Amino acid sequence: MADVKAVLPAETKLGEGVLWDAQRQVVWFVDIKRHRLWHFDPANGSNSYAEAPEQIGWAIPAETGKLLCGLKDGLYLFDPETASFEKLGSVPGEPATNRLNDACTDPWGRVWFGSMDDGEANASGKFYVFDRGDIRAAGPEGITITNGPAVNAAGDRIYFTNTSEQKIMVADLSPRGVGEARPFADTGALFPDAYPDGPVVDAEGYVWTGLYLGSKVARFDPDGKLDTTIDIPARDVTKMAFGGADLRTAYVTSATKNMEPADMEKYPAAGSLFAFAAPVAGFAQTRVKLG
Repeated sequence: MADVKAVLPAETKLGEGVLWDAQRQVVWFVDIKRHRLWHFDPANGSNSYAEAPEQIGWAIPAETGKLLCGLKDGLYLFDPETASFEKLGSVPGEPATNRLNDACTDPWGRVWFGSMDDGEANASGKFYVFDRGDIRAAGPEGITITNGPAVNAAGDRIYFTNTSEQKIMVADLSPRGVGEARPFADTGALFPDAYPDGPVVDAEGYVWTGLYLGSKVARFDPDGKLDTTIDIPARDVTKMAFGGADLRTAYVTSATKNMEPADMEKYPAAGSLFAFAAPVAGFAQTRVKLG
């Protein structure tokens, strides 16, 4: 059991990409369908959003102080001082019907991210790595809805989520690259009506995932066995991140894009940013190395 609170009623259609910016001591997250990049300061509750030029899947702080962002049509830099977006370039080979969805950094400052069919129908999604300006495909391909990746603190494991197939995969990781993905957890066997969404790894090497249509976050041990679940007062739970000075506050995003009025009556806080005291700590995320 956890005391889960809605800390920001953001009314997101598709809240995603939540992460803790340790340098600024704020939470960043996105509303993909409303093209919004949100920030939330838990110290005083201040918050605002910037309008992105396209659907925005993620935003990760870089060493320069700007944020590297994944939008529908490619990678952008966001300047928090001016709230402006500058396009860096497109992702080679990505069809116009795809968009970028979720991402993380590894200990070397590389960004691992996935693409997916915006209509959630075609298996046109794949995973990529952004390595100091170079973008290349890396990891599983032929996926309809990608989520993650997530990398552990040691940087020797990376987790890829195949949401529509209700599977989480794992691969070995090193400075040289990524190994072949293998099965990690079959969430469909445990939560047949829910779908694994954004993953994150805690300081103990356990994997947490949001459960879309599941009203929960779930924690898996390093062998892929279910360890615990925590109920979230939203139907469609998307992603979790560890934040706060001690990295023991869990922040959780949610979605409302497929909810009917009756669903909203059942989950009136859906679309909010939620928070609870995590039973374990996370670890500091590496800032992006742009070049």
